[in-house]
Amino acid sequence: MCRSIKTLRPPYADQVTSEDVHAAALQYVRKVSGFRKPAAHNAEAFDRAVAAIEQATEALLATLEVRGAHSH
Repeated sequence: MCRSIKTLRPPYADQVTSEDVHAAALQYVRKVSGFRKPAAHNAEAFDRAVAAIEQATEALLATLEVRGAHSH
């Protein structure tokens, strides 16, 4: 499944699931690597990159402050 990355930042952050974060990380790694699904010899590096981007995304969302944003 190839989909656009949706906005995850506040005020949407309270509606973001771990699946949303994973999908965004996966889409990013697919775009950067040029692989929809990596070959077996690249799978570990691909999965490691997705996990690192998931962690970075969660850390970013946890600390972002958007002025003027209102919760929905």
